[in-house]
Amino acid sequence: MNVSQNKSDLSQQTIWMLAVRDNRDRQAFAALFDHFAPRLKGFIMRSGTSLERAEEIVQDVMLTIWRKAATFDPHRAQVSGWIYQIARNRQIDILRKENRPLPEELKEEPGQEPDASQLLALQQEADKLKQALAKLSDEQREMIEKAYLGELTHQEISTQSGLPLGTIKSRIRLGLDRLRYELKDLQE
Repeated sequence: MNVSQNKSDLSQQTIWMLAVRDNRDRQAFAALFDHFAPRLKGFIMRSGTSLERAEEIVQDVMLTIWRKAATFDPHRAQVSGWIYQIARNRQIDILRKENRPLPEELKEEPGQEPDASQLLALQQEADKLKQALAKLSDEQREMIEKAYLGELTHQEISTQSGLPLGTIKSRIRLGLDRLRYELKDLQE
């Protein structure tokens, strides 16, 4: 793939990944790490994994991305789908090693890999969510990101921001109502 001729068609994350893949670019990898590490940690913790274990998994996933960068093909998957698949597989490996039951959302049929259309659909949903979040007021977006991506309790957000608990809850409620409205076509 000639990156220079298609650069305008690629996401910033894909450009970083291609720089890592093709040039072992450490700055591009640092940008990928800064972008994906907090998202991966939240993704992993939502399945009940502890903070410490989630941080270990994220470190392992990012190391795997560096080591296996040569296998990334932007024609087969979006960089986010590729990275989240690595994280999911690593999380399953750890759960199996600990002989713990897999949460329902991690179970899949043996030998069944998600196809490109599933990864594309996931990426499209993520893009719609990103656009919907951008339509929120700064205050609502900040509270929702802290509560759902940062996984802070309402009380923790209140303590951290100095805002009253009622204000935090109102901003989150109004923001979620707006997100539901913006994303109603995904529910249908």
